[in-house]
Amino acid sequence: MNANVRAMDQDTPSESPRLARIELDGNEFAWNLPAGLYTMTGHPSISIWIETSLAGLMHGMQRMVGTERFNLAMQGGGRDSIEGDWEFVCGFPSFEVGFERIAAVANTCGWGLWELAELDRETKLGRFRVTNGWEPLYQRALGEDWGSSFIAGKFAGLCSRLFETNCWATQTVFQTRGAAYDEFEVRPSTRTIEQEIEGLLHTDKATRADLAIALQRLQREVEERKRAEREAKERLAVIEAQRRDLDALGTPILRVGKGVLALPILGSITSDRAVVITERLLDQIRQEQARYAIIDVTGVTLIDTDTANHLIRLTRTVGLLGARCIITGIRPAIAQTLVALDADFGELVLLATLRDGLDYCANRR
Repeated sequence: MNANVRAMDQDTPSESPRLARIELDGNEFAWNLPAGLYTMTGHPSISIWIETSLAGLMHGMQRMVGTERFNLAMQGGGRDSIEGDWEFVCGFPSFEVGFERIAAVANTCGWGLWELAELDRETKLGRFRVTNGWEPLYQRALGEDWGSSFIAGKFAGLCSRLFETNCWATQTVFQTRGAAYDEFEVRPSTRTIEQEIEGLLHTDKATRADLAIALQRLQREVEERKRAEREAKERLAVIEAQRRDLDALGTPILRVGKGVLALPILGSITSDRAVVITERLLDQIRQEQARYAIIDVTGVTLIDTDTANHLIRLTRTVGLLGARCIITGIRPAIAQTLVALDADFGELVLLATLRDGLDYCANRR
């Protein structure tokens, strides 16, 4: 390690004494006292007394959730904090070289002395040692022995990237128990922090914090379900509007003479489509003051009992407005079907072709 410390503000005498920088082993530490800002390698940082302030912070968290959950949370935080570490390590020819460099950075920043004791790529084993890490230091001040879960999570995260599989870190040596360092063994594992936390929710050890997390998760799921239902209803409304538009386009109403409307129908007549046809036809009859409405079913592919009933209701509804319906386009096959269905068309006018319907209306005028 390069122990040379260079005061950068000494090289820039014009700089304010309240703006200071030093460089230690390639890492720059800077203070901007007027702004209340301290940075390490350009990133906002903090210096904290381990045996008092840090110990109090960690003790408060541990009392709130219990030791088991506290350690899982710390391990998860360590695992999730390795993005920048991994990018740094990948900037070197090998993991070993990269780890040696990041260990030097960690040492200058108060994270203790890191050592890669063993790395076996074939068996996917990593063994790491940390001397005077901040976790055993604050725990010894509290008289506690919770383990160094945060740094364990970091090493597990780095090995997960290196071995390209989920890894779990087990602490095998404890500085809080009198050893000279902490040691961690990292191997591939099916255990995950999320599964461990989830398992605690189903035991009789659940705390209020666990229940609060479970409640938040349930609330998020309910909100997500409600959002999905709203989106589904909106999509259905759009589809329904599009379907009605298509039905309208598929059933054009034509003014073929004074007081005469013609409605050629193509395809089948469903209940929903019958409603659209009836609404549009009645509206057009009112606007045109029409006396006759010719409904041409030449393009109807199939007339069954339901279709026949739709036509009968349509003609009767039109009659309530003082107009008369003429149904045209009854082909022989459809006529036989209607006879077989025993459809009651009553006094309806049934004609063979649309031309016959037009002649009928012309003669009545």
